Amino acid sequence: MRTAQRDPGELLHRLITGYRARLLRYVNRLTLGDPHRAEDIVQEAMLRVWRLAAQHAPPADAPEEELIFDEDRLVAWLYTVARNLAVDAHRRDRTVPMGVVPAPMLQRTTETDVADTVVNRHVLHGALARLTPEHREVLVQVHLCDRSRADAARAIGVPQGTVKSRTHYALLAMRREMRRENAAA
Repeated sequence: MRTAQRDPGELLHRLITGYRARLLRYVNRLTLGDPHRAEDIVQEAMLRVWRLAAQHAPPADAPEEELIFDEDRLVAWLYTVARNLAVDAHRRDRTVPMGVVPAPMLQRTTETDVADTVVNRHVLHGALARLTPEHREVLVQVHLCDRSRADAARAIGVPQGTVKSRTHYALLAMRREMRRENAAA
C-alpha cells in the first residue's frame, strides 16, 4: 500500500496502530515468550522506523509525488529490524566474560527505566553525530575506550596536549548539543 505522508510521527502512529500487536506476537516467539524483552525490541524497532522516516522526510513544500512511502516495504523492514534485534539480544545473553570481571559488572541492573535508556541513547547519538570528527574521535578514545591521554594520543596520532584541548572543547560542544537536543524534545 502506497500512501502520501508528510509527518514521520503520523507514519509511526499508523504503523503502531496497524502492526504493533502482530509484531509483538512475532517477537514474543523469537524471545521464547519473554514479554518484557519482546516489548523492548518492538519499541526499539519502532524508534528506528521513526528515525528512518524523519531522516527521509521531504520538505513541507515538496510536491505530492515526492511524499510516497511504500508501507509494505517499510513493514517488511520493521520485521527484519525486530528479528535482528532479537538475535542480537540472544547473542548478548550467551556471551561469557573473559578474564576476571568484578561481580557487579556481571549483574544486570534493572534500576533504570528502559524508556529513559532509549531516550538517553537517542539524545547522546544525536549530539555525537553533530560533533566534528576530531571531537567525536577524542571522546571515543578517552571516555568510551577509557584510554589515558598518552594512549589516546598514540591511537589518534596527535600530541598529548592536542588530546587534552580537543577533549576540553569536545565536552563543551557535547554539553551544548545535549542542551539543544533536550530543549527540542
